[in-house]
Amino acid sequence: MSENSEFRFGAATGVGSMPGGDAREAAKTVTGSFEDFPFLAELPARGPGADMIGRTAGMLVELYARVEPSGWRFGDRPGRDTKRARSWLGEDLDALEEFTQGYAGPLKVQAVGPWTLAAALELRNGESALSDPGACRDLAGSLAEGLRLHLDEVRRRVPGAEVVLQLDEPSLVAVLCGRVPTASGYRTHRAVDRQIVEATLRDVIGVNGGGPVVVHSCAPDVPFALLRRAGAAAVSFDFSLLTERDDDAIGEAVEGGTRLFAGVVPGTDVPLSDPAGSVMGVRTLWRRLGLRPGLLAEAVTLTPSCGLAGASPDFARRALAHCVRAARSLADNPE
Repeated sequence: MSENSEFRFGAATGVGSMPGGDAREAAKTVTGSFEDFPFLAELPARGPGADMIGRTAGMLVELYARVEPSGWRFGDRPGRDTKRARSWLGEDLDALEEFTQGYAGPLKVQAVGPWTLAAALELRNGESALSDPGACRDLAGSLAEGLRLHLDEVRRRVPGAEVVLQLDEPSLVAVLCGRVPTASGYRTHRAVDRQIVEATLRDVIGVNGGGPVVVHSCAPDVPFALLRRAGAAAVSFDFSLLTERDDDAIGEAVEGGTRLFAGVVPGTDVPLSDPAGSVMGVRTLWRRLGLRPGLLAEAVTLTPSCGLAGASPDFARRALAHCVRAARSLADNPE
């Protein structure tokens, strides 16, 4: 098993984003739904600075970004967009602290990973930071320092927390495959060398001081082996996008001690199946891989397939509760 094998993850949690703009309501919902694995909710409906890119840009140290019509772009100094992002993050931390008084156990916080951030943030010339290897290095270093400060703040506010850091990397596969479009939209940026991608991720993963880091990607063809080598304790993914091509990589990951955060509950308003039906595919995968059923509870945390920002508040609450019931079904009847 990996160095994080003794860490007790919860059986179910959320991905990160929630609908609406009320930080206290979101924190109350999240902590009430996941008594053994809450997370710091993100509320992108509030606008720029609450979105995933802007929120993480606000954490950067000695690098600043502002909103342009084309997206987030580096600037010379912290402007109102940076201040807004930091203010909303502080509001979310205040709410989380209020509803986690006396809590002890795993607590997940999310930030955008270095490669999705490099694909999304623009240099002053309007081109993606991904186009400049030096900018990518500077960005990863700034992100690492900002995350250290953020994790220290979370631990100060929730002293009993065992902090789990989730790096959101929805663009990682596009970065690896050379599918990130240039500013003109007529070409794509060259694929980044896999060893550079892995080394950069390893450096950023190290900011949690040996604590567990989850890498989340809701794209197809998640690079399980690369993430495992980079030091990810867990990989979070949309279970519906798996194919049998992923079997070997998943089997090796599980046998190597990597936990799976399996997104089995839809992220937008649709009828929900019964909890046992939601985990049928997980049981089928386990049988196909020849893994012992008793390992399921040790190796799998259930989540929605992606963030819930696009869902209605009522569906979001039901989806989180459904994850908990599905995890209970999986634990009670792994076969």
